[in-house]
Amino acid sequence: MGDDSEWMKLPIDQKCEHKIWKARLNGYEEALKLFQKIEDEKSPEWGKYLGLIKKFVTDSNAVAQLKGLEAALAFIENAHVAGKTTGEVVSGVVCKVFNQPKARAKELGADICLMYIEIEKAEVVQDELIKGLDNKNPKIVVTCIETLRKALCEFGSKIITLKPVVKVLPKQFESREKAVRDEAKLLAVEIYRWIRDALRAPLQNINSVQLKELEEEWVKLPTGAPKQTRFLRSQQDLKAKFEQQQAAGGDEADGDDDDEAEVAHVDPYELLEAVEILSKLPKDFYEKIEAKKWQERKEALEAVEALTKNPKLESGDYGDLVRALKKVIGKDANVMLVAMAAKCLAGLAAGLRKKFGTYAGLVVPTILEKFKEKKPQVVQSLQEAIDAVFLTTTLQNISEDVLSVMDNKNPSIKQQASLFLARSFRHCTPSMLPKSVLKPFCAAFLKQVNDSAPEVRDAAFEALGTALKVVGEKAVNPFLTDVDKLKLDKIKECADKVELAGKKGGGGGGEKKEKAAAKAPPPVEAPAKQSGPPKKAPPAKAAGPPKKGKPASAQSAKSKKAPDTKEIVETELSPEVCEEKAAAVLPATCMQLLDSANWKERLASMEEFQKAVEQMDKSEMPCQALVKMLAKKPGWKETNFQVMQMKLHIVGLIAQKGSFSKTSALVVLDGLVDKIGDVKCGGKAKEALTAIGEACCLPWTAEQVVSMAFAQKNPKNQAETLNWLANAMKEFGFAGINVKAFINNVKTALAATNPAVRTSAITLLGVMYLYMGAPLRMFFEDEKPALLSQIDAEFEKMQGQSPPAPTRGTKRAGADEEGDAAEEEVDSGAGDIMDLLPRTDISDKITSDMVSKISDKNWKIRKEGLDEVAAVISEAKFIQASIGELPMALKGRLGDSNKLLVQQTLNILQQIATAMGPSLKQHVRNLGIPVVTVLGDSKPNVRAAALSTLNTWVEQTGMKEWLEGEDLSEELKKENPFLRQELLGWLAEKLPTLRTVPTDLMLCVPHLYTCLEDRSGDVRKKAQDALPSFMMHLGYEKMIKAAGKLKPASKDQVVGMLEKARAVMPAKPAVPVKAAASKPASSAPAAKPASAPARNQSPIEDFSEPEPKPDAKKAKPAGPAAKKGVVGKKPPVKAGAKDEEDRSGPIFLLVPNGKEQRIKEEKALKILKWNFITPRDEYVEQLKAQMSTSLAKWLQDELYHFDFQRHVKAIGAMIEHMEPECEAVIGCLDLILKWFTLRFFDTNTSVLMKALEFLKLLFTMLSRKNYQLSDYEASSFIPYLILKVGESKDGVRKDVRAILTMLCKVYAASKVFPFLMEGTKSKNSKQRSECLEELGCLIENFGMNVCQPTPAKALKDIAIHIGDRDTTVRNAALNTVVAAYNTCGDQVFKLIGNLSEKEMSMLEERIKRSAKKTPVVSAKQERPQREHPANPNATFLRKPAQEEVPNKLNQARAQNAHLEQSAPSIPKEFQLDLDVFENNHTCASDIPDLVQHKLDEVLEPVMIPERKIRSVSPHFDDIHNSTASTINFVISQVASGDINTSIQALAQIDEVLRQADKAEAMSGHIDQFLIATFMQLRLIYNTHMADDRLDKKDIFKLYSCIIGNMLSLFSMESLAREASMGVLKDLMHGLITLMLDSRVEDIEDGQQLIRSVNLLVVRVLEKSDQTNILSALLVLLQDSLISTAGSPMFSELVMKCLWRMIRFLPQTINSINLDRILLDVHNFMKVFPKEKLKQLKSDVPHRTLKTLLHTLCRLTGAKILDHMSMIENRNESELEAHLRRVVKHSANLSEKGVLRSDDKVIKAKVSDILSEIFKKIGSKENTKEGLTELYEYKQKYSDADLEPFLRNTSQFFQSYVERGLRMIESEREGKGRIQTSTVIPQHSTDSYLPSSSTVPISSNGEDMNAAAYYERLKILRQRRGLENSTPEEDRPPFGSLRPPVASSTDMLHSKLSQLKESREHFQQEQSHSHSPTRSSSPASNLDDLKKRLERIKSNRQ
Repeated sequence: MGDDSEWMKLPIDQKCEHKIWKARLNGYEEALKLFQKIEDEKSPEWGKYLGLIKKFVTDSNAVAQLKGLEAALAFIENAHVAGKTTGEVVSGVVCKVFNQPKARAKELGADICLMYIEIEKAEVVQDELIKGLDNKNPKIVVTCIETLRKALCEFGSKIITLKPVVKVLPKQFESREKAVRDEAKLLAVEIYRWIRDALRAPLQNINSVQLKELEEEWVKLPTGAPKQTRFLRSQQDLKAKFEQQQAAGGDEADGDDDDEAEVAHVDPYELLEAVEILSKLPKDFYEKIEAKKWQERKEALEAVEALTKNPKLESGDYGDLVRALKKVIGKDANVMLVAMAAKCLAGLAAGLRKKFGTYAGLVVPTILEKFKEKKPQVVQSLQEAIDAVFLTTTLQNISEDVLSVMDNKNPSIKQQASLFLARSFRHCTPSMLPKSVLKPFCAAFLKQVNDSAPEVRDAAFEALGTALKVVGEKAVNPFLTDVDKLKLDKIKECADKVELAGKKGGGGGGEKKEKAAAKAPPPVEAPAKQSGPPKKAPPAKAAGPPKKGKPASAQSAKSKKAPDTKEIVETELSPEVCEEKAAAVLPATCMQLLDSANWKERLASMEEFQKAVEQMDKSEMPCQALVKMLAKKPGWKETNFQVMQMKLHIVGLIAQKGSFSKTSALVVLDGLVDKIGDVKCGGKAKEALTAIGEACCLPWTAEQVVSMAFAQKNPKNQAETLNWLANAMKEFGFAGINVKAFINNVKTALAATNPAVRTSAITLLGVMYLYMGAPLRMFFEDEKPALLSQIDAEFEKMQGQSPPAPTRGTKRAGADEEGDAAEEEVDSGAGDIMDLLPRTDISDKITSDMVSKISDKNWKIRKEGLDEVAAVISEAKFIQASIGELPMALKGRLGDSNKLLVQQTLNILQQIATAMGPSLKQHVRNLGIPVVTVLGDSKPNVRAAALSTLNTWVEQTGMKEWLEGEDLSEELKKENPFLRQELLGWLAEKLPTLRTVPTDLMLCVPHLYTCLEDRSGDVRKKAQDALPSFMMHLGYEKMIKAAGKLKPASKDQVVGMLEKARAVMPAKPAVPVKAAASKPASSAPAAKPASAPARNQSPIEDFSEPEPKPDAKKAKPAGPAAKKGVVGKKPPVKAGAKDEEDRSGPIFLLVPNGKEQRIKEEKALKILKWNFITPRDEYVEQLKAQMSTSLAKWLQDELYHFDFQRHVKAIGAMIEHMEPECEAVIGCLDLILKWFTLRFFDTNTSVLMKALEFLKLLFTMLSRKNYQLSDYEASSFIPYLILKVGESKDGVRKDVRAILTMLCKVYAASKVFPFLMEGTKSKNSKQRSECLEELGCLIENFGMNVCQPTPAKALKDIAIHIGDRDTTVRNAALNTVVAAYNTCGDQVFKLIGNLSEKEMSMLEERIKRSAKKTPVVSAKQERPQREHPANPNATFLRKPAQEEVPNKLNQARAQNAHLEQSAPSIPKEFQLDLDVFENNHTCASDIPDLVQHKLDEVLEPVMIPERKIRSVSPHFDDIHNSTASTINFVISQVASGDINTSIQALAQIDEVLRQADKAEAMSGHIDQFLIATFMQLRLIYNTHMADDRLDKKDIFKLYSCIIGNMLSLFSMESLAREASMGVLKDLMHGLITLMLDSRVEDIEDGQQLIRSVNLLVVRVLEKSDQTNILSALLVLLQDSLISTAGSPMFSELVMKCLWRMIRFLPQTINSINLDRILLDVHNFMKVFPKEKLKQLKSDVPHRTLKTLLHTLCRLTGAKILDHMSMIENRNESELEAHLRRVVKHSANLSEKGVLRSDDKVIKAKVSDILSEIFKKIGSKENTKEGLTELYEYKQKYSDADLEPFLRNTSQFFQSYVERGLRMIESEREGKGRIQTSTVIPQHSTDSYLPSSSTVPISSNGEDMNAAAYYERLKILRQRRGLENSTPEEDRPPFGSLRPPVASSTDMLHSKLSQLKESREHFQQEQSHSHSPTRSSSPASNLDDLKKRLERIKSNRQ
């Protein structure tokens, strides 16, 4: 039991994994209870068990396993995450549960599988179960089959995919195990229940006995359709419905079943395996099929027939086989063979299905021609063949072939063609038979209805009847207007007899539904295809079809107009009848005076006539009679113009008011045309014509009028007729105009001699061009060039205009007809232009000789063949669709090995496309798809040609043909990255423009998903780009469902991408407005989709989102307008205005602490670190989420829109708001910069340029605000900016360089350096060279200190590029090294390490040529050099020319300058005031050296230059001109790279520090001064000491000056306390490093120097702010312990300093901020927990820390615990626990006691160790060793008590020991010190530096007389008695250390006067003042300085 108690205590999940089975059993039981208790399916508790569920089901103990299965089942049922475990758990169940003897275990296993199916994991479960069928253990196989059966029985065939199951079923029937065979039989019966006879084919090859048994079982099954009884989680609505039905029972349930069964219908074809037959053809097939003997031909055909009996064939190139069979059908004399060949074709078509569509066009004409055969057997075979072929293609594709035989002389052919169409129509839906297809067929049938042969008539009736049944009467009636009643009844009778193929397909089947079908089959019928004709009132939801397939709704126009027109058809009346009728409605006087001889009477009669007409009612107006009265003598020969005008006006009135027929029109038209050119009556005549046009439709009227006008000879009438027509077209629209009729008349007009006629004709052409576009010009290409140029000029004028909306001609049908008008327009207008062109039939020119040439082995002959084809086509210009054998021949050439021929073929295909026009559609399968294959070519130019060919084709054919069938998906399936990326790119471009697509597009989706994970990045990108376009048509749901079939890993990735695609999914293109219905298009069909009627789409669907047009600016959502059928213009404007309102207000929102929060999250790895090679979607999503709180909603939408123009717009808005909202911009700066990094990965230049413009303005604003980028912001932006330095476009590179220049003002140059170094590793040579140039500029501007991590490392890396392959990179690397050489001289050669001889000689040569003469030339020579840097591309030096900077930037700069003058001074923590020397117009980056210059020319008034180095402070007013600026200036020189400059600066500061009254001036500059100092210390340590050329005495001088200065400074407590913690830390680091520098001893008097440093350290420890120094030491100790590179002595010295601090704690405790100290200790303990401290080699750090804490506790007691306020999470801190312990123990103990209690172990050993040491000292041999050990012991335990050991010894021995220890100490301090010259890394010094630019290094100075210096120093030291003085005075005096450089003080003097002068330029109001300052006592300060300078000078002399 002991063991039990152990595991009983464990948590449940651990029990479940326990090695004891009882523990596991108990665990499973508890888990089961827990799983049933947890209510939240998303509870985190589930996550704990994710990895355990497989162990639950595979437990090795049978008892435990049972319980485990129960628990697993509960988990799967309730946990949201259960789906993740499907694969492993089901495979565990199959292997370890299904083989169990216990039935209960198997049952649970099966339940688990079914439960996984319920939670939507059917595919995975099914895969695992099918894998289980291959297991060797028959038990497992039986249970797998049984589980599959259960799953199918419960979930049905929709959820369980039967194809894979059926595939493995036959194998199970062959099993040796009876149990398996029996179970397989049960499964087969279950499958049969769902798919019925579809199962027969796959099982036909099993054992006949088994098959017979199955047949018997199948017969017993009930006939009703099976039902799904268990539902997926996503099918809960179905489940509810099912339960209701169960409850209700009865009929309604049955009704719904049909639906279910229908949906679940399985195509047997799908279940079959495809067979490859091409390789199985007999080797000699093609010879035999051509053989002379019919028996041989028969053998060949029999072989093929056997192969084609396979019900499903593998796709391949069947072209040759089809051609061979076609030849037999067309040419073979033996009819038996014809029948066999037809059977073979039928077999191929049935086996290949849609894949055979390519060959359909090839065989249909041949089969139709062959119907002349009389033999029934042959006819039947041919019928089967053509029917099978029809199912593989569309009616549109073969319509031309069929129509061409409809008027054949042979009645059999006509009969069979009609019967074929009748059979074909049965397979169609209304949408597959649009008006455009039906119209020509009906015309042909109507001819045949009157044929002499009865069989032809019957066939035509049957065909018409079938069409009527399929599309409904409404659609067919317009074509049957002239059919008499008898025939109409016959057609209807036939319609009633017709049984449609898919009963639901046409809406027929059953009387009840018939009416509905006739009216309007509801859109549900064929949701995938186009909608049926909508009912009159509501707009149909389904979108209209693309391109040519116009919605059947169009026919309603005709059906409405037909009766209308019929009403007004009049027979011509005799003059008598007319008079009678007229007399009945007109006054008698009017009738009498009509033909009076007096014109006034005629006029009076006309006035009465007019009145009568105006008052007449439409119904009683006898139009024909009235107009005939008007035409009565004198009729149209009337001579009086007033009477004539009245007459014409009345004609117009009658036409408007009455039912005006064409008969009436013909009475007056002649007269009207005659008067149209009349000056006085022309206007009225035109009005009357327009009225007639409105009454009788314009197309008819126009045709009559034009033909009458051109029948006359009057040019005036001709010109005015054309003018009237041009105007009428604009008013009526182009609908129904018979272009052909006008074209001939227009040509006549163009040839007229009268210029007015020609001009009118050209104007008319211009109007027609508006509607027809470019194809119109084709009619006039033969005109004379002069005329053609006039026509072109007119077309040019019309270019880009859209045709006006028709204002007339729509009154009859009212609003409803608007849509039809648009439809008509397309139909008869632009759409048919291509049909009007005279087309040549070139099939006879494509000779077999030409075709064989194209297929020749010799490429030259192939080329010849292609040339001939091109010639034939270009000669014909416009060709008919039949091009003979050409398609197959050209298809072969698309795969030609000679790429030139491939390109030539593509050019020919483009030629064919333009020449053939819309009828090109039928060639898409056999010629278009092979062009897609060419997109996979490896040569870019071939791919480009293929793409352009594709686009040319699509312009003619529309996209529908391409997307139908499996062809595109087959292409995508090919694993060719080029093909995939090009094809996906093409689809992504084309799909968004379509309004509907065929359902077959779905077939591409699995391959699209494969492409998302393709190895090629380009393919992946294109696939992602295509996702939204696919989703736009297929919908999110379908695509997610398709993703369900992927492997889990892929699925998650794809689902994520789908989510993102969903966000950017484009809206379907709206139905265009009628006005723009037929915009000029490059060709008619392209205009078609634009003009389908607006009514045909629901408003909701249309206007969900503005269409992504190229000018997205104009695309505003057109919401409400949609409801009007035709979109009005105003509503969108309103919508736009509303948009604008939303966009007011700030766009950047200030979120307090938002940025800090993001930084924290990134550090804690809660979010992705912004680091990638190309941005993955998760980064974009994360950024989008983060930005949502910081930006206005509309801006966010624009920023993440998929249209780049929206990005440009958004950036524009950001530029406008940047200045006013700068605070908020800075608040979300990290996000803004990240978003711009994403834009760097876009390919669009306009976005990139706009982005760079914004960034330039942004950095200008930031530097003006003195904002410093954080490392977080910089690291997520700079690397990506640097990528763009390598951009190929100069403009981009220039901008990026400008931004990099600005960057150094807002981010330390030394930190930019590593990013640029990283950039030099790029593969892009441009980027490498640019980065190297930038590095050169940084070194030139900021000195060697900018090089990170060390100058040596950086220069080595730079020097590597001297050997680069690329010349520009080599040059850039050389220039950069030269820049370094100019800064630090020959030392460069040391730093760059070894170079090859060649590289070294290049470098030396370059240095000779371009380096400044010596590193120490006077600055005068140096300046001009700086201005023209050696590296021409660099940017840190060059200012961009003013005009290059965008306007905004200039404004910003001007503003900047203005602000700087007015801003109040805000002292920053450690700033250098660089303004002083910035205004000095030498190169802004060069800090002036203390050498005199002639600078007069520079002092002319100038603009403030752009800063090159960051000026930290904008003190222009207050401090700008005071002493402070001078001090800043001098301090900046302390860090100079030139030793003398630095010494002089230190001398001046010492002067100030020495005088108590002046020392205060240093206040506020202490940190700045200390930074400059320790930078100089670092420079000496790293650079000067390593430089053999420098005299070590100079270095010693510099050291002495520094230490002297420091001692002065730290003797003044008030100044010393100003030093901040960070600065003190770095200062101590520098000083301790100096104490440990073994090289210092080599300098003469090095010991002396080290003593001074020692003294200085003590002074620093005493005088600084105690909190700051203690803090600094703790951080320094922590850093030194972390670093492995440093000397162990370093940390020892730091600890010694700490001990000293501890010793003085009792005195200083009150001045210390304990909270801060404890925070530092806490941080220290976090980095070094107790365990880690103890692992260190030395235990001293541990003891030091303990001592510090004990001392603090002793001094403050329990109060210490109140000082932990600054520590977050105190409870987690080791420190608190430690302090509590100490406080507890040390209540009554003295410090000694504390130490003793803490160090018991050590104290125990102490006496032993010390007695050992004293023994050694006592013995003669080991005295020295003993003393050394004692010294070391004392060092280690500074508080060790030696008193007991020395007490009993003699006085002599005691003094001997003391003396010995002193000797060792002095030795250790000097030469005996550890010889470590390792560089101590400068830990985090950067973090305290405002910017490296504060360390200007100037290489100035003159050769100094070192000996003279040294002599002077000696004298000074003697004078001060330095050798034997007390340590306090241990420092070289400073005043006398001033070096004798005559010019340096003069330089300072001149500098001051210059500053004064230049400042006066800026502050003109002070021009009278002597002083350039506004401070309180400017004069006194300046006089002070002057006096001091005089003193320095006199001293020197």
